[in-house]
Amino acid sequence: MLFFAPSPPCPFLLRMNFCVLGSGSRGNSILVESGFTAVLIDAGFSGKEIRRRLALIGRVPEDLAAILLTHEHGDHISGAGVLSRQLGLPVYANIGTHRAAEAKLQRLHQRAEFETGCAFALQELHVHPFRISHDTADPVGFTLSDGASSLCCCTDTGKITALIRQRARHCQALILEANYDPQMLADGPYPLPIKQRVRSNQGHLANDDAARLLAELTDTPLRQVVLAHLSSTNNLPELAAARMQEEFGQNPPAFSVEIAGQEQPTRLFAV
Repeated sequence: MLFFAPSPPCPFLLRMNFCVLGSGSRGNSILVESGFTAVLIDAGFSGKEIRRRLALIGRVPEDLAAILLTHEHGDHISGAGVLSRQLGLPVYANIGTHRAAEAKLQRLHQRAEFETGCAFALQELHVHPFRISHDTADPVGFTLSDGASSLCCCTDTGKITALIRQRARHCQALILEANYDPQMLADGPYPLPIKQRVRSNQGHLANDDAARLLAELTDTPLRQVVLAHLSSTNNLPELAAARMQEEFGQNPPAFSVEIAGQEQPTRLFAV
């Protein structure tokens, strides 16, 4: 779903591509590629389903170089172990996430560790994991750069921190959580403890949080935003879109904003 769409920059200047293969409470996975390097950020669908979704955008899992994990929840890691074993892929995560995910991941082809806050090279990509706020062992977001373009991925965080703002301000593309509409959450079927968890600083971002951050980024190099991890119970794409439009009013931003869904991949975005 697209609701802000300024004219794209010249495609000859673009090198990095990404696609949100699916995003929501039933599974999350993002493909990022540049040159001859392709990685998955999270693998929260079955191995078979990730293969199917890659095929829908003309990609094959055999071209992947690695899987990067943001945290250990099942909707982000359920297919990581089997893909690692089948394809001979390293799985990158910090030590806290690896330890918390061991039972779900089982044996990996290669367990690769990074330190939160410390950048590392992965073939043609420069990867910088940064701390976010979620109720897991050591959750992270990522910025990925190929030297010409950069993408920031920030989902599953209960609050927007100064660090998140800093990382997002320097990227041309941003994948940002817009998990719930506050009124739908309040009126919805979740038990009170779960509602409190979602609203907490270690839960998820509301549409309001996402809209306010995007309003802060209008003077940055940002050109493409994808809203992700919308709750199927506590949000609607139309509500998320309306909240963004309300924030910008009569001054649409220079970047395009689209919404990722749970059931099918987005298009392949050029950064």
